[in-house]
Amino acid sequence: MKIIDELNKDAEKNASQIRTFIEDRVKDFKKKGIVVGVSGGIDSAVILALAVQAVGKENVYGLILPEEESAASSKELGARLCESMDVSYEEVPITPILQALDTYSKKDQIIKRTCPEYDPNIHKTSLVLPSLLENDMLTIPSIRLVKDDEVVAKNRLKAKDYLELIGIQNVKQRSRMMIQYLYAEKNNYLVCGTTNKTEYLLGQFVKYGDGGVDIEPLSDCYKTQVYALANFLGIDKEIIERPPSADTWSSFTSDEDFFWRMPIHVMDQLLYSQEHDLPMEIIEKNTELSEEKINNVKRGIDKIKSASKYITSAPPICYLDN
Repeated sequence: MKIIDELNKDAEKNASQIRTFIEDRVKDFKKKGIVVGVSGGIDSAVILALAVQAVGKENVYGLILPEEESAASSKELGARLCESMDVSYEEVPITPILQALDTYSKKDQIIKRTCPEYDPNIHKTSLVLPSLLENDMLTIPSIRLVKDDEVVAKNRLKAKDYLELIGIQNVKQRSRMMIQYLYAEKNNYLVCGTTNKTEYLLGQFVKYGDGGVDIEPLSDCYKTQVYALANFLGIDKEIIERPPSADTWSSFTSDEDFFWRMPIHVMDQLLYSQEHDLPMEIIEKNTELSEEKINNVKRGIDKIKSASKYITSAPPICYLDN
């Protein structure tokens, strides 16, 4: 069997089920429509298209939520997408919120400790982790300094600095979600999430940020399946071909460099093989990896899942004996 073929099939059927899911949830929750955070990425593009088909363009509202370090192309593609679907939308920059929380200054101070040569006026930054295909045990993150589109420095972060940086970066997604709920609640709309299955399994979302939504239509679709949906729906090719990124660093940081730490088609095949308990020989043939490498990478994936369990789990409740 070819795992990629399995993932790519049934796009039409999947689209139909997701449309029905969105329509039914709007009715169930007695809401009038859907709010979508439009990032210029493929997940939000697919959600926007399916929401329009499910409840009508007049009942869908797009929010473009850029900040100082967002790529200019993000809001340009987002606006173009909304206009192509005739969806009402608004751009609400979150930079003032982040400035009020001193987010950028705090971030610069941490980076300066790691990279003394860092100058925010001339350097862009990104955060990367070693590839799981090279060494699943080595998980030390590094800051990259970029000048004129070239990496000029790459220094490892201390654990304390890394945790603080992640906390600072996650304020961006939480600020965006706060605004989405402001617009959703005043219009009696649902906030629609865009987290896919690959991201959900790996905890690749921010709790009470992009994970703090009313519904998650894509969370049973691997990222590979989202690409199949996008092609089926006729999404703008520029959006489909754009490398996936959280778009929270001043220098472009691909999800393959940080979150997945390998090409997405390999990650999805490995996750799919775990889900369906496929024989090793099928996994080897599909991924073109050795059995030793596959086992090493699977251990790395299991570590990621274990570490992110608190993100993917609902808050535990203390039930009292009565």
